[in-house]
Amino acid sequence: MAFSLIDKDTGAVPLTALTKAQLPRWRESAPARERDWAQAAGFTGEAGKVALVPDEKGKLGRALVGASDSEAAMWAVAGLSESLPEGAYRLDPVPEGGDPSRVALGWALGTYRFTRYHDKPKGKARLVWPKGADRGLVERLAGGIFLARDLATTPASDMGPEELADAAQKVAKAEGARCKIIAGDKLLEKNYPTIHAVGRASTRPPRLVDITWGDDSAPKVTLVGKGVCFDSGGLDLKPASGMLNMKKDMAGAAIMLGLGQAIMQAGLNVRLRVLLPCVENSVSGNAMRPRDIIKTRKGLTVEIGNTDAEGRLILCDALAEAADEKPEMIVDCATLTGAARVALGPELPALFCNDDGLANALIAAGQAEDDPMWRMPLYKPYRRMIDSKVADLNNVSDGPQGGAITAALYLQEFVDPKVPWAHLDVMAWNQRSRPGRPEGAEAQTLRAVYAHIAGRFG
Repeated sequence: MAFSLIDKDTGAVPLTALTKAQLPRWRESAPARERDWAQAAGFTGEAGKVALVPDEKGKLGRALVGASDSEAAMWAVAGLSESLPEGAYRLDPVPEGGDPSRVALGWALGTYRFTRYHDKPKGKARLVWPKGADRGLVERLAGGIFLARDLATTPASDMGPEELADAAQKVAKAEGARCKIIAGDKLLEKNYPTIHAVGRASTRPPRLVDITWGDDSAPKVTLVGKGVCFDSGGLDLKPASGMLNMKKDMAGAAIMLGLGQAIMQAGLNVRLRVLLPCVENSVSGNAMRPRDIIKTRKGLTVEIGNTDAEGRLILCDALAEAADEKPEMIVDCATLTGAARVALGPELPALFCNDDGLANALIAAGQAEDDPMWRMPLYKPYRRMIDSKVADLNNVSDGPQGGAITAALYLQEFVDPKVPWAHLDVMAWNQRSRPGRPEGAEAQTLRAVYAHIAGRFG
């Protein structure tokens, strides 16, 4: 993918990004002609505003763009590929406080289009690779994010468990990884009963994707992603408004697959494993029922308090499998609870972690990459809220409070406490368009987790 980034172009137009605070300093050093033109055009550095400054021959001599004071510099020129006139541009200079690779990535992410069902014109502006940018890193991350966005944006009619598993198999083949898929009733034979229970009501059988890559002697890193390709709520049926956007309930799997692809392309020194339980939570005569009791892979019995709390059910079998190997770290990602969105809003994923060192490292990576997350507690006293009188635990709490915490506590039951584990509860959807982050599916936390893994094991 080119992402509208090009090699050196001697005729490229200088592109300068300025915040309101930086504008006065630029005016002091800028050529009088450029300064006067910008002032006459009313350019104040307001975020997103563009001023096109002609040169002495009347051709485009410089483009000025207003950058946000509150956002990271990597987004300063994101989205300009479609708003600038056709042509080549070069950063002059790299936005203040910006890393060349991150700024290039911001530009690349702004070129994203979902065009499976109808064409969308691509912007014709191109950016010369900033000096010092790590092209491989930018291309890996943009490619992984585009993959995740594409998968989560595709409607369930074309992205069921089989199609999601096929996409994973395609990635594995391209990167020379091994990929095993367990489907339908084979899940019972192989002891993945909760994945089977959630997905059995659909005409499209459930699957577990198991990708492994890398040297077996390298540190083991395991990624787990929730792949509910559509969530009707099961017999505890969602209302129409709650069901409308449930095509994205497999975004956790999409994000982990995109992340896994980037890790493999980078050749990081890890033995990577990616586990993706892929199901459709539907309604039929054999659907799981409220108050059913299911025995999990770990051997714990779970009472079904609500069939719409299905994500934790498919994750618990995958996490139990992941923990058996005792890897260096497990990271799972899921569009798990509305409670996390109530607590933190749509743009700030919740992080639950059983290891302070891992949690601190992920938060630091998120801050550095402008891919934030916020740690929430695995508050042990709330474990009683998922007790069951007839089983080892319930899949939902006994009240409406603390829903994100109790969901995380449920998952924690299936992870060896000696294995560092992080659980990311994400929205995975932009409710509004921002530069480089168009409205629609989003690979939240992918860049942060990649940065941590690359920094630790690269």
